[in-house]
Amino acid sequence: MNPDIGIYYGLAHDIASSMEPSLSYLSRDWPEVEAWRSLARGKVLELLDFTPPSAPLNPSVDSTASHDGVVIESVSYDMPYGPRTRGFFMYPEDRQGMLPAVVALHDHGGMKYYGKEKICWIPDEPEVLKKFKQEYYGGRSWATELAKRGFAVLSADAFLFGSRKIPIASLSDEFQRKFDNLEEGAEEYVLQYNAFAGEHEHLVAKTLFMAGTTWPGVFAYEDRRSVDYILTRKEVDPERIGCGGLSGGGLRTIFLAGLDPRIKCAVCVGFMSTFKGLLRNNIKCHTWMLYLPHLPRFLDMPDLLALMAPNPLMVQYDLEDDLYTLEGQRGADRKISMIYGKMGKSAHYSGKFYPGPHKFDAEMQEDAFDWFKRWLGKP
Repeated sequence: MNPDIGIYYGLAHDIASSMEPSLSYLSRDWPEVEAWRSLARGKVLELLDFTPPSAPLNPSVDSTASHDGVVIESVSYDMPYGPRTRGFFMYPEDRQGMLPAVVALHDHGGMKYYGKEKICWIPDEPEVLKKFKQEYYGGRSWATELAKRGFAVLSADAFLFGSRKIPIASLSDEFQRKFDNLEEGAEEYVLQYNAFAGEHEHLVAKTLFMAGTTWPGVFAYEDRRSVDYILTRKEVDPERIGCGGLSGGGLRTIFLAGLDPRIKCAVCVGFMSTFKGLLRNNIKCHTWMLYLPHLPRFLDMPDLLALMAPNPLMVQYDLEDDLYTLEGQRGADRKISMIYGKMGKSAHYSGKFYPGPHKFDAEMQEDAFDWFKRWLGKP
């Protein structure tokens, strides 16, 4: 297959091949892990270039329900900008004492109308969500399933998803006309919104770049704020917090686990490759959420996630995942293994390859749940 940018692929390939990430833990013998981590995290935060004014969370529990032994609280909290972030905070009805907690990060999936609902149980689930969960999650609401197993789980809407999506009424007439005669919430409206949001991504990314910041900077900040929220909860043991997610949730896991020392364990699903492995034909497969200018000069994708090392990390790869080359996935797996090995903590990393396409099915979920139980402690 010819490269996606034709004859100019050679230019990109030569640039990428001419450098090794200078802040990778493998780039040289760093005298102290913490000094390396502090330097590398500082560089990533500099590149993310997003530091909004401080603002209180003002958290609230807006309603409470229960389902299949799980308490499900609809919660919300403020960002310094935009509408309140809404999420589900879940824990077992028979809770005793403080629980290990997981920040469950929903995917991108080409579906921005919904966020947290894609991985959480909700009553009267729309057919469009059922189909989505069947394709990517084996028909399961994995965040709720994890809460059934004794964890406190927070799943909150990411920037531009669910409660944080762009209201159509706030857009120019050019975009509003696409929704004429459609009833909000109906399946046709949801599908139209998702199509619009995909086409609109380049405008969001370019506007943020032109403003002097980055899209990864925004979502990474908001995900760290979700940890701020979870630490307000009396149900949570603050020393036993993990995170995980599929696809776009895996991307969010990379930044959250890599940058936030409060995360003690992570499971990254269906989002791991070397950057070089994406260059030829796979850039088109990915959201603008991925792109952080100049990051590859300092850290490869596996290097960024491995900033959490030697804390326990599982990465789950799908062998027939069209978003990546198998070479890129295996290269990332080798690099993470080498980093953990260099730190003398090889047992703290598990890279697992599964047959099939891009997904986080029941088998993978159970492996992830076992990993959280092993390292965060049984509830």
